[in-house]
Amino acid sequence: MALDETTEDLARAAAAGDHRSLGELLRRIEADVLRHCSRLLPYHQDAEEACQDTLLAVARNIGRFEGRARFSTWLHIVTTNCARTTYRTLKRRAAEQTADELPELRADPRRVSVIAGSRLDLLDAMESLEADKPELAQALVLRDICQLDYNEVAEQLGIPLGTAKSRIHQARKYVQAALGDAYGRPFA
Repeated sequence: MALDETTEDLARAAAAGDHRSLGELLRRIEADVLRHCSRLLPYHQDAEEACQDTLLAVARNIGRFEGRARFSTWLHIVTTNCARTTYRTLKRRAAEQTADELPELRADPRRVSVIAGSRLDLLDAMESLEADKPELAQALVLRDICQLDYNEVAEQLGIPLGTAKSRIHQARKYVQAALGDAYGRPFA
């Protein structure tokens, strides 16, 4: 999500309490947020739900944006977290369904689409990583999902560059093991 300087300026103004800037900011970022959510969630309706959750999270938490890094970096993190939360919620709902309830109207993407299935498997692996080693999950999200360079990851996490690289490497090994050899190497 590369945002122009006008959007970055709107974010700084919104963080300072300018409600008009916040409204304009939300309008400008909506399409980018939806695109990002669609990369993580295979169904358009789920991506739309995550997008709305992200916009709401931005509106509620814009005051926490300190401007140390670019707003686009902060937005990537919020968007990814909201998409992962939406996925976990949907997964929990599906597990809670009983046998007498109406069957799910959607086809199982793991059987229908290789791309959708691998995205869901990746989200499962990320969820497991976050539960076991949250510090590794943060670094991996910043590097491989938000596509920050190593220096930006280190800066965002407030850790030395070597530590950031080590965490990313360890996280990739963990996710690779969780996904298995059938997927090849999921990260660059």
